[in-house]
Amino acid sequence: KSLIALIWLAAAGAAMAQATPAGLWKTIDDDGKTEKSLVRISEAGGVYSGKIEKVFDPAKQNAVCEKCSDERKDKPVMGMTILRGIKPDANEKGTWVGGDILDPNDGKIYKVLLKLVDGGKKLDVRGYIGMPMLGRTQTWVRVE
Repeated sequence: KSLIALIWLAAAGAAMAQATPAGLWKTIDDDGKTEKSLVRISEAGGVYSGKIEKVFDPAKQNAVCEKCSDERKDKPVMGMTILRGIKPDANEKGTWVGGDILDPNDGKIYKVLLKLVDGGKKLDVRGYIGMPMLGRTQTWVRVE
């Protein structure tokens, strides 16, 4: 009985982890195929942020954000916070809003909407200007 209870508890913990965007994500380029980086999304005080932990392209391992216009200008992309200020959407379960995302390739900052899909195994990351319908979506894959 104790073993069964322990298994149920572990399964419940894993399910809870899948119910938020917190975790390690493999970013996939807009083409839907090219793996770009690993981003760790974490939560503190109900607010989510995400940092680049790994860049897959060896030529970009030491890249800096030359085109950034904020405090991230000329800082290393590796370890950079690219998602910030994201909170759960009060109106739509499984969706997080209110923050921004940085594209370190061009230095542009977009509003962001995160939505868990495929039971939390994937994350639709939509960067936009103005309204969400005026943007683009990448689907990231959960690593852990």
